[in-house]
Amino acid sequence: MGFYLNSTAAYDSYRDLCKDPYFVDKSLLLTDILKAMRTTQKYICITRPRRFGKSIMANMIAAFFSRGCDASALFQELNIVKKRKKIAREKTDMSEDTPAKLDYDYLERNLNQYPVIFIALNELPRRCSSYEQYIDRIESMLISDFIEAYPDARIRQEDAVWDALKKIYAIYGERFIFVLDEWDFIFHRDFVADRDKKSYIDFLSNLLKDKQYVALAYMTGILPISKYSSGSELNMFAEYTMASEELYSDFFGFTEREVDDLYERYRRLQSHPVVSREGLREWYDGYHTKAGERVYNPRSVVLSLLNNNLGNYWTSSGPYDEIYYYINHNVAAVRDDLARMAAGIPVPARVQEYAASSMRLTTKDEIFSAMVVYGFLSYEDGYVSIPNKELMDKFDEVLMKEPSLGYVYRLAAESEKMLRATLAGDEGQVAAIMKYAHDTETPLLHYNSESELSVLVTLVYLAARDTYRIEREDKAGIGYVDFIFYPETNRRDDGIILELKVDHTAEEAIRQIKDRNYALRFEGRLGEKAGYTGRILGVGLAYDKKTKEHTCRIEVLRGAL
Repeated sequence: MGFYLNSTAAYDSYRDLCKDPYFVDKSLLLTDILKAMRTTQKYICITRPRRFGKSIMANMIAAFFSRGCDASALFQELNIVKKRKKIAREKTDMSEDTPAKLDYDYLERNLNQYPVIFIALNELPRRCSSYEQYIDRIESMLISDFIEAYPDARIRQEDAVWDALKKIYAIYGERFIFVLDEWDFIFHRDFVADRDKKSYIDFLSNLLKDKQYVALAYMTGILPISKYSSGSELNMFAEYTMASEELYSDFFGFTEREVDDLYERYRRLQSHPVVSREGLREWYDGYHTKAGERVYNPRSVVLSLLNNNLGNYWTSSGPYDEIYYYINHNVAAVRDDLARMAAGIPVPARVQEYAASSMRLTTKDEIFSAMVVYGFLSYEDGYVSIPNKELMDKFDEVLMKEPSLGYVYRLAAESEKMLRATLAGDEGQVAAIMKYAHDTETPLLHYNSESELSVLVTLVYLAARDTYRIEREDKAGIGYVDFIFYPETNRRDDGIILELKVDHTAEEAIRQIKDRNYALRFEGRLGEKAGYTGRILGVGLAYDKKTKEHTCRIEVLRGAL
């Protein structure tokens, strides 16, 4: 047992995770890994945003294969073994050489039977200030492990890692499983120059490519390898991303069904549950696999249930100044689309995931590509969008903080005043703020439709998201309402139903709210928010394209309780 070779660290980490009250068993990933090992496709690279379970799966794979531990008891309780046993019992006599028994035997033959080299590539040597220090640590520790484990190979400290492995293969016949977690970590370090990146790619290529001692090479990361391996250095890897490949997609992030199961577990374990199933969907859903299945951010779901609170967990763990970092590459190109996405409107984009690995992002498509790869945006059917409330809050913060966003920033700055005027029933002030918004430079808002007007309304009510959950086109009464503001932090706050009209009057907007009984939606929510005592306000906003006038009507649809 060494530092990288047959270490128990991955097993210990995964065993501890299995004891977590909200552990999700994704051990069936090993089924696909074992199938790949039977073919020539033994080089696998999984890329996902931060906090989507990549390291957990890497630990599981190392724990399963490594001869440095005995994981049989652990995996006997997981689906990879339990489901295979069940199938074998139901379909055949386990004493016969049938496919079910042979499949189970193949699983048993591979459990803890390989020398595993597990490297967490996001670890740095002490006071690391150069690529040479980083890679020397990895190489020297690997050589030390080999010298101790394979004395007959006569490995020298100055040997190249791949030469040492060739000696081991020649003398011992060993074939290794490589698990390399966070392969792209080094590219995010300031001290790494372009020549260092090339040296690193050459290191991985010399270590893994066309080597008989490789039984499996499994890598994880955020960035796809295609940008950095422009030639044939790492072309042996098949890359599996969230947006482009369906295979392995079930094993990273939580599916709808898995979150349903977790929520039922939460209700049993938590004596006073305050997190709603709808809240989990609103806060942490919004991603999509290639096949269109919905995916939740797993870290945030687990922390929300553990803490009995809907909050911003995933985004607090990463450098979320990056959101503005990417936007700042070309504010003019992305500003209008940011306003649309803040209003919940997906925008078209040509997402090329390789573009995210370039630090010279200039076009809108390159910027959005980078933000998809890092998980800040979701991509589906040619459109990008802000996936959920957890991220929407961060985008709102950027829109309200950055003067470089021009009119978007200036309109967002009016949003606190707009909310106060609405709650006070000050129709004149509301109309005046709308006029100010219209007179401000707003190139994307031509008021040709109510959907364009809704983008403007989103900006001038942005501050309301601190205390309200705002839903657009929500089913209410016998129709669809443009906006409903649900109080989230105070049961005495007023609820708001807002209807927009272009070339119709504000009175007509109010009449539609009443005639279609949109307030029923609020009435239905009263049971969900015990003790809610606020009023329900109807707000009609209208714009006349001929007169260029904005008008507002505010009525109390239901008084305070």
